[in-house]
Amino acid sequence: MAGRYAVIMAGGKGERFWPLSTSKHPKQLLALVGDKPLIAQAVDRLEGLVPAENVFVVTNADLVEATQIAAPQLPLANVVGEPIGRDTAAAVACGGALVKARDPDGVFAVLTADQVMGDLNIFSSTIKGGMDLAEQNDILVTIGIKPTFPATGFGYIESGARFKTAEGIEFRQADRFVEKPDEATAASYLETGRFYWNSGMFIWSVPALEKAFSMHCPEMAQLMNTLTDYAEKGKIIEGMDSTYPDLKKISVDYALMEKARNIIMACGTFAWDDVGSWPALESHFDQDETGNTRIGDVEAIDSSGNIVLSENRLTAVIGVKDLMVVQADGVTLVCPKDRAQDIKKMVVALRDKGRYDELL
Repeated sequence: MAGRYAVIMAGGKGERFWPLSTSKHPKQLLALVGDKPLIAQAVDRLEGLVPAENVFVVTNADLVEATQIAAPQLPLANVVGEPIGRDTAAAVACGGALVKARDPDGVFAVLTADQVMGDLNIFSSTIKGGMDLAEQNDILVTIGIKPTFPATGFGYIESGARFKTAEGIEFRQADRFVEKPDEATAASYLETGRFYWNSGMFIWSVPALEKAFSMHCPEMAQLMNTLTDYAEKGKIIEGMDSTYPDLKKISVDYALMEKARNIIMACGTFAWDDVGSWPALESHFDQDETGNTRIGDVEAIDSSGNIVLSENRLTAVIGVKDLMVVQADGVTLVCPKDRAQDIKKMVVALRDKGRYDELL
């Protein structure tokens, strides 16, 4: 029986949660929801599925120590840092090399460090069922999430014929991946019952991944082979330092998932939240009688529908509606909730000024 492993991708910057999330302390290292950092929660969810010594984290080189502190249940050597970001295909190849160096036939899940899950028994069954099928078949398993509203911020997977049921979870052929739709298109997707949110989580065996990379993205196949040689010597960081500068940026969706024809989708019915921006927190915190989400020391008069986070100080609002007010690390952010996506633009603008690097 092949060993079971997990690779958690934790290289995101979390710019949409600025100023609480910064490049030195990004979203996955914050306890945005719950009492542990999101990366620690991602590791905890694997209890009973994958032993801690078989869980790897691929992050940024300058975040290795902070990630080790945030997820102390992992062996220190299992947290590796990329010298520069080269998108998710390279991170998957790196994770695949770490697994292959341990077990050439290993089966592993590729998960993310910055999502929030509920119904963890269903999540566990989904991962276990996917691992069982990935061990038995030459397939690439992706996890689709049954949509609960016509979201425009996620890509979608159109599901096809039933493949199998495993651990009580239905698995279907994945017919196609589609980009983020407009609201009307998203609503039409929901009506069909065939479309699922693309969670960015995957399960496959080392041989299936190698075969898929060789067919559809030879550069990543070569990267995985090279990094495996380094990993077997305990020198994968040296391998990344030598190979990453010449790599093209490419996502695993574009490199593999939009091209391969052996993709099976798990029908995920567990609660799932990508927690992509500040407004996402409203579903994880209680609101006061006028719909304000208060996190920290916050007072409000004649105000409604606001999200106010105040770190280590009092923040008071009067007569305001549908705003986000965030006090963190010497920065005050005030922004309408419906412009939350523009926070990333502000971070870029501040970085261009060159005066605020310590706050970004």
